[in-house]
Amino acid sequence: MSRPARSAPSRLVRAIPAFALPLALAACGVAGGSGPQDSGPPRPGGTLRLGLSSAPDCIDPQQAATNAALNVGRQVVDSLTDQDPKTGAIVPWLADRWTVGGESTSFTFHLRGGATFSDGTPVDAAAVKTSFDGIVALGAKSLLGTSYLAGYRGATVVDPATVRIDFGAPNAQFLQASSTMSLGVLAPSAYRRTAEQRCQGNGLIGSGPFVVTGFRPNQDIALSKRTGYGWGSSLWRHQGAAYLDRIDYRVVPEPGVRTGSLASGQLDAITDVQPVDEAQFTGNGFSEPVRPNPGVVFNLHANVTRGVLADVKVRQAVSKGINRPEVTSTVLSANYRPATSILGSTTPFYTDLSKDLAYDPAAAGALLESDGWVPGPDGIRMKNGQRLTASVVFSAVFNQNQSVLELVQQQLRKIGFDLRIELHTNAEASRIQRSGDYDFLWYNVTRADPDILRQQFSVKGGNRSRLPADNPLEPSLAEQSATVDTARRKPAAEQAQRTIVEQAYAIPVFELTQVLAVGPKAHDVGFEASSRLQLFDAWVSGS
Repeated sequence: MSRPARSAPSRLVRAIPAFALPLALAACGVAGGSGPQDSGPPRPGGTLRLGLSSAPDCIDPQQAATNAALNVGRQVVDSLTDQDPKTGAIVPWLADRWTVGGESTSFTFHLRGGATFSDGTPVDAAAVKTSFDGIVALGAKSLLGTSYLAGYRGATVVDPATVRIDFGAPNAQFLQASSTMSLGVLAPSAYRRTAEQRCQGNGLIGSGPFVVTGFRPNQDIALSKRTGYGWGSSLWRHQGAAYLDRIDYRVVPEPGVRTGSLASGQLDAITDVQPVDEAQFTGNGFSEPVRPNPGVVFNLHANVTRGVLADVKVRQAVSKGINRPEVTSTVLSANYRPATSILGSTTPFYTDLSKDLAYDPAAAGALLESDGWVPGPDGIRMKNGQRLTASVVFSAVFNQNQSVLELVQQQLRKIGFDLRIELHTNAEASRIQRSGDYDFLWYNVTRADPDILRQQFSVKGGNRSRLPADNPLEPSLAEQSATVDTARRKPAAEQAQRTIVEQAYAIPVFELTQVLAVGPKAHDVGFEASSRLQLFDAWVSGS
């Protein structure tokens, strides 16, 4: 399946498998503040001082998994392709065209000319092969990258400008994965350093518009503009070098300090604005770029082999007993959306299942009554001496997690279900998830491709529900991964979402949203398709 060359972008969008997204949902929103129309044309030069809510422990995008780290790494590496945040279409970047063959088992990329790494070496087919082989060699150190390259059989240098990536089984998701920073291309010289050294920025040599010039763990990271850069994504607003001379990332974990530093002019922009702080940045020259994360929404993911959750009627009752709009309006803000599917609304092939996820406590009660669960003395239902109860394992990766779960706990008590809340560290939660020793897991996963469902639910993937091999979800997960043909892939992805919601394998609650606050001197701080920062077009104005 051929892709036309970069010189015909209007034909390109029609020819590439276009992941249909509602434009209003996919686009970034900005509440208040001044835009480019208020500030004049973009101006080159200056430094963007950006406050991060957590410290990136590794800034190598091939190894990084946190938003804070990926917000840094995205600026340093280029990818073979890019993904349009508005349409989901895959478009040229380092590769100006590609073909998909062998039932989505073989992907051949034709590289554009002239791109170089910051050490001066060319971005050629041999470099791409070295980079992809290097990601696979990282193993567990590259959780995202190795999952995208599952079944990787190798890369073949067809000629200096052509590389073929082969897989042992159909792998349609790889085309979107090729647009991510996790598969961003590093120079061959980067692999002369250890993985740990690259994490600290030593030898982290990409072909991107910025280079790492400083890294102090738990304090700050400095990036400087790459002079001579001229091979940006076809989606970017301008070509040539970036506008900014420098990006200073400063680690400011305390939300109050972070917002205070922006309000006082010590920072130009901040990430992870808390709902309680949003109102102060909706005027007076400030703006709030927002974008819902694609991928799996925050959800109660059930282990269907455990206790009361082995009963599908119980799981369905729990889903009907959650008032999702109350969660977003009470604990969060208008920038957050109640879940309307297991996938976020900015995910390609998202299906609106809001009717199936409507709050209906009467129907929840009727389900439980028909299943033999009757109210106990404290209001929690009982059946054959067993209480209707389950625990949820979570970590504080999102500041409002506990508050959200406490509200959900109150809502479920009204239908006679006792939700026990268990806070764990990130490491503990990961260990528990791997062991299978849980009732519910509370989490979200960001990915701008529906194959994230296969990674979390398939018996050949994470299988967080502990489903048997002959479960009704597996065929649609396999079908959507087998082809890049939209006519086949879209209905399979839609059916997978529908099955998950109907069977309540996981119970969606709300969509995570990236909420930034940007001061009056910073402009065009934007998002890429995975809702991570894209700063090539960002610029700062003078005093």
